[in-house]
Amino acid sequence: MIKIGVVNIDTSHPLEFASVLCKEDRARYVAIFNDGFRGEDEIDAFVKKFGLDKVCNSIEELAAYVDVGFVQGCNWDKHLDYAMAFIERNKPVFIDKPIVGNIADCRKLIELEKNGAVILGSSSVRYCNEIRNFVTLPENEKGEVLHIDITVGVDEFNYAIHAVEGMCALAGKKPVSVRYVGASHKENQTCETYFVEFEGGTTACYHCVEGSYVSFNVIIVTTVTSFHFRIDNGRLYKALLDQICSKLEGKLNCLAGMEEVTDSIKVSLAGKCSKENGGKTVEINSAELGNVSFDGAFFEKEYGVKAHPIYL
Repeated sequence: MIKIGVVNIDTSHPLEFASVLCKEDRARYVAIFNDGFRGEDEIDAFVKKFGLDKVCNSIEELAAYVDVGFVQGCNWDKHLDYAMAFIERNKPVFIDKPIVGNIADCRKLIELEKNGAVILGSSSVRYCNEIRNFVTLPENEKGEVLHIDITVGVDEFNYAIHAVEGMCALAGKKPVSVRYVGASHKENQTCETYFVEFEGGTTACYHCVEGSYVSFNVIIVTTVTSFHFRIDNGRLYKALLDQICSKLEGKLNCLAGMEEVTDSIKVSLAGKCSKENGGKTVEINSAELGNVSFDGAFFEKEYGVKAHPIYL
């Protein structure tokens, strides 16, 4: 049994992950360190609901007690600092989406992995059954990917990163550039579109409806035919957790490395940069990405104000 230590339970993910893990005997949450906005009442409720062993007074205490850390706070600017407690003890760490929000942290993640750190992340959509079924099809059945279209809602980064990670997994190539195409407006709704180019000529668009939940609908055009599917949210977390458990058990898995995971962050940063510069094409490796970032502290503050108790 893999012993998981969770850092912060800001979002619904710890609740959903723990519920999935309870159905099997591969892993479970056993301890928590929390310095996020959730109160002691919700912490106590989480501990009791899932039978955790202890509440830790420091992240160092947590890292010493468990087999793997799950960093699940909603302020992505703190993710690396939290993760270091596990990395310094040669323990693996899963960092929830968005893994980080700036190019400097992307580079740090890649460097840490190259130096031997086991860092797992980040979006469950990358590993969903529908995407895995497509990418594992024989080449003669699916052909080469020409273009991908994917829809997402809520916001341009915290939630849209799901679509970007899924899109990158489907393309199977390194992204090259991003261009903000524009937005459509109807009543109180806004839908923004970003155009992404990959090595080898594959292209993609992701469409984000601000402020509203939208299903992950995917269209893939290939040299052979076209594919269309809607991702089943009810199976997302199990797909991700199965891959994490397999990795930690030393079994075959398809978890992406930090080069691939951070490519998705770079796509998002390039999209933001393009939007702020009138829709010009921005290269993924452009120095301009150092001038933009997504503000994790601001997001945490806004998220905390709007959040309702979910663990009671």
